[in-house]
Amino acid sequence: MAKIKRKIIKIDEELCNGCRDCIPACPEQAIQIVDTPEGPKARLVKEFYCDGLGACLGSCPTGALTIEEREADAYDEELTIARIKEVAPEMLETHLQHLKEHAQELPEHHHHKMPKGMTSCPSAQMLSWGEEKISPEPSTINYKLESELRQWPIQLHLVPPHAPYFQNADLVLVTDCVPFAYANFHHDFLKGKAIAIGCPKLDDTSAYVSKLTQILESSDIKSVKVLFMEVPCCYGLVHVAQEALRKSGKDIPFETVTIGIRGEIKNA
Repeated sequence: MAKIKRKIIKIDEELCNGCRDCIPACPEQAIQIVDTPEGPKARLVKEFYCDGLGACLGSCPTGALTIEEREADAYDEELTIARIKEVAPEMLETHLQHLKEHAQELPEHHHHKMPKGMTSCPSAQMLSWGEEKISPEPSTINYKLESELRQWPIQLHLVPPHAPYFQNADLVLVTDCVPFAYANFHHDFLKGKAIAIGCPKLDDTSAYVSKLTQILESSDIKSVKVLFMEVPCCYGLVHVAQEALRKSGKDIPFETVTIGIRGEIKNA
């Protein structure tokens, strides 16, 4: 089978505890649990079963699953459907719906078209609800919000681990889309805090874990709060924080906040 450069699931066996949560989360049934000298571990059955869309990312409690781009066997829809019918026929409808929802994200080699009337998943779906909200007339607005940002840079890949603004700070880890969705982000979550932002779907989360671990080890961080969008891929930032906390060996207060795509707080 021809190799192409594409996105595909990467499994960190050092983090994997063999819990099996990723198997029902994979519509393509591309993951299996195998016995190894270190215990049960998740592995790809075959590369061509994995579509690289990352439906399983939010299911792993240890953050062992990430997306990487590398040379791999091209995804094969026919062989994938045959496998689903053989090992988990009840997942076939889930798989087909998954492809429809992610049609806008599928690379050319998948050869799938968006069916008429279908939309993509919230991470890529084109939505608009501006007409549903009533904003005050411009003439009635007589104040200007001040930025609460007190540092630069803010991207997790770029922030220096030993930056003085991390010392004795409350740290907020934020997925890129949150400040755009949640209108009062600066006042409610950023004021008086240190910040680092990132996208767990598009970026290298293993590098995120390494950088955040360095920050936690070298700074007296008082608390860590993760803000992420309700779409499944964003939950990867929670796994990043949890793994960095584990590696740092520090007992730091930790909480998460989910923001809906319409800008509401889902939980806090």
